[in-house]
Amino acid sequence: MTTADSAIRPRVLSGIQPTADSFHLGNYLGALRSWVEMQETHDAFYCVVDLHAITISHDPAQLRRRSLVAAAQLLALGLDPQRCTLFVQSQVPEHPMLSWILECHTGFGEAGRMTQFKDKSAKNERVTVGLFTYPVLQAADILLYQADAVPVGEDQRQHLELVRDLAQRFNTTYGRTFTVPSPYIVKETGTIQDLAEPARKMSKSASGPSGIIDLLEEPARIRKKIKSAVTDTGREIVYDPENKPGVSNLLTIFSTLAAVPIVELQNRYEGKGYGDLKKDLAEVVADFCAPIAERTRSYLDDQAELDKILLAGAEKAHAVAARTLAHAYERIGFRQPL
Repeated sequence: MTTADSAIRPRVLSGIQPTADSFHLGNYLGALRSWVEMQETHDAFYCVVDLHAITISHDPAQLRRRSLVAAAQLLALGLDPQRCTLFVQSQVPEHPMLSWILECHTGFGEAGRMTQFKDKSAKNERVTVGLFTYPVLQAADILLYQADAVPVGEDQRQHLELVRDLAQRFNTTYGRTFTVPSPYIVKETGTIQDLAEPARKMSKSASGPSGIIDLLEEPARIRKKIKSAVTDTGREIVYDPENKPGVSNLLTIFSTLAAVPIVELQNRYEGKGYGDLKKDLAEVVADFCAPIAERTRSYLDDQAELDKILLAGAEKAHAVAARTLAHAYERIGFRQPL
C-alpha cells in the first residue's frame, strides 16, 4: 500500500494475545477473518499484544515462541505486509509510555468497573496491578495510532467506551490530541460456540480441549472433535440457536467456511441425521485448517524472513506512535522523548 493510499483510507487497529500455541476457529471466524478483509479497505495496523500476555504468570521462552507463532499464523491466514502493518507490541516502546499518561487520567472506580477485570480476577488468585490497568494499556494501543475504527465483539464494547472516554477527556483538558475511535461491528458471523458446551462461546480460557478446534490441529483430531460435538435432542437439522444450540453452531461453522447459506444446508440435510452433517463438516474444517498449518510452518521455518517482516512492521508502527506520543508529551507539559 502506498502512502497516498493509506492517507485516504480510515485507519483500523486490532490486536490479539499470544497466549496459546495456536489460534482457534472461534478466533478466525469471530475476528481474524475480518482482519484479512479490512486490509483491503482500511489503513490497517495489527499487533501481537504480548505486553497484555504478562498480566498472568507466564514462561518467557514460551511467550517469545508463541509471539512468533501468532505472527506466522496471521500471515498464513492472509495478512499481507504490503497491505497492512503487522508488528509485535513490545517492539514499540511508546505503548507503555502512553499508558502511564492515560492511567493518570483514569479514575480508580472507572477502571474497577471493567467487567473483564472482575471476571478474570475472580478466577485468578494472583491478581496484579497490570490486570487492573489492562484496559488502559488497551486504550494506549488504540490511541497511539489515531485509529478511526476498532473491531469489537460484545465482550470488548465496555473497553472501547473507556477508550473513547479517555480520548475525549484528554482532548477536552489539553486540546485536540487523539482521534476518538468508533466501533467497527463485524457483521455476518457472530460468536462461534464451544463444541462441548454450545451455550458458551469457543474460548481458550473457558473451553476444554474437546470444545475448541485449533487452526494448527492435526486433521484426525479435528475430525474426532467434530464427531464428538454436542448436538441436541431430536434428529431434525434446523437452525434454531435458542432450542438447538449445538446443531445451530455446527451449521454456522459449515456455512461460514464453505460459503453456503444456512437455508441451503438445511435443505441439503433434510431427512438426514446429525452424523451426516458432522461427517461432512469435519472434512470442510480439516480441509480449511490444513493449508493454514502448512503455511504457518513455512513461515516458522524461515525465522529470518519472519523477523524481517516484524521488524519492518514495528518500524512503521513506531513512526506513527512516536508522533502521537510527542504530541501528547507537548500537551501535558513533558519534555520531548529522545
